[in-house]
Amino acid sequence: MKNGFDNEKYLQLQAAAIRERVAKFGGKLYLEFGGKLIYDYHAARVLPGFHPNVKMQLLQQLKHQADILLCIYAGDIERRKIRADFGITYDVDAMKLVDDLKANGISVKAVIITRFENQPAAVIFKNKLQHRGLTVYTHGYTRGYPTDVDTVVSDQGYGANDYAATDKPLVVVTGPGPGSGKLATCLSQMYHDHRHGLKSGYAKFETFPIWNIPLKHPVNVAYEAATADIRDYNMIDPFHLEAYGKTAVNYNRDVEVFPVLRRILVKIMDDPMYKSPTDMGVNCAGFGIVDDEAVKEASKQEILRRYFRYRCEHVMGFVDKETIQRVELLMNDLGIKPEDRPVVEPARQASAQGQDCGKGNEGIFCGTAIQLPDGTIIAGKNSPQMHAASSLVLNAVKKLAGIPDQIHLISPAIIESIANLDRNILKERTVSLDLEETLIALAVSAMTNPTAQLAMEQLKQLQGCEVHSTHIPTPGDEEGLRKLGVNLTSDPNFSSHSLFVV
Repeated sequence: MKNGFDNEKYLQLQAAAIRERVAKFGGKLYLEFGGKLIYDYHAARVLPGFHPNVKMQLLQQLKHQADILLCIYAGDIERRKIRADFGITYDVDAMKLVDDLKANGISVKAVIITRFENQPAAVIFKNKLQHRGLTVYTHGYTRGYPTDVDTVVSDQGYGANDYAATDKPLVVVTGPGPGSGKLATCLSQMYHDHRHGLKSGYAKFETFPIWNIPLKHPVNVAYEAATADIRDYNMIDPFHLEAYGKTAVNYNRDVEVFPVLRRILVKIMDDPMYKSPTDMGVNCAGFGIVDDEAVKEASKQEILRRYFRYRCEHVMGFVDKETIQRVELLMNDLGIKPEDRPVVEPARQASAQGQDCGKGNEGIFCGTAIQLPDGTIIAGKNSPQMHAASSLVLNAVKKLAGIPDQIHLISPAIIESIANLDRNILKERTVSLDLEETLIALAVSAMTNPTAQLAMEQLKQLQGCEVHSTHIPTPGDEEGLRKLGVNLTSDPNFSSHSLFVV
């Protein structure tokens, strides 16, 4: 896809904006980092050219000025909330984030478990981190929030929370996802600072929605699609319009909470310096867009990905019908339909050529399709030997390596040996190879087969390619595709008649 975003320009502007905001308060700035701190693949998909780890690059520029506080909501730990793009729970993602920051020379000052009520899973998580040498604080529900500001800004409200001591002028407050308690942590820290005579302020770094592009720009609409399950929507910031006579885009939760937030800030620091929720932000992403048409097209494709994801999550019981309907309305507004995703129809055509694998899965024919970097679309179908995702990847690397289709990359003897293991030792119901098994078999074959080695070297070219499946992938297929880094969508059909699929 054609680049539409200048990452280096954005990085320079963003770093300068944050330094300017730190200087404005003259003491300590608590900067709420919204969205994903690292691996922000949503931003990379809707802003082609945006580096998914640009926030990490930003922190590396600011690390001598910044401390990091990592927040996680105790309820997300307890109910094992999943980060969809990695397939890992939020508590695991928090630990991964600590490791990733450390690998980049940035240490986390403390982990704060918010809305903590001694939930068993949260207690285990707290103990685990403390045993590994991390400082952990717990914050309860804020008494009086949101209506009784006098109680909120008192020793019974924010004052009841543990105070995380920091040394540097910039304190980045981040978390594994929305609702982590980042804002409450910032305000609690500010209360403690000002009670002890220390100057500190608050700002927010949120990539989306982008405040200085139109409300109905596909980039901003893609943000609405991404948050349809939590009912976020974009709107013109009425406070900004009233104060400055200028149009700016924000989202409903920031606008709705601003009157309360402003009263809290006034109570804490007398002069909050902000007249609108847009004023609180330090987002420069809009200035990094260099090709608006490329960005619009990328954003429309992201909306379609969200549509397919929500349909699958609906049949699995994770989201309600209204979530799908909200995205369908957004699609109608932009005049796009599911078939506008180029890999959808080829995958559905391939499913008609699939083979019956039997043993409880009679009549299920799976098809997949991938769009390679040059735009070529390759398809794959299921068979008694392989899942559709497995045949797809092998067909794709053959194409990239210029290997004739009739040449076997994996010896039939190896495939049969794995099938015998599944059938006779592991007692599996089905013995066709999923993608993880296929990639291992390809690696083994590459040791003695130069053609397989050549094909395996092409796997890295699949990163960022678009893939569609006519069926919800099995765990082995999903994990394999995730590790390859493709953008996967699926029709809301199950790949097995069994309720339990491994």
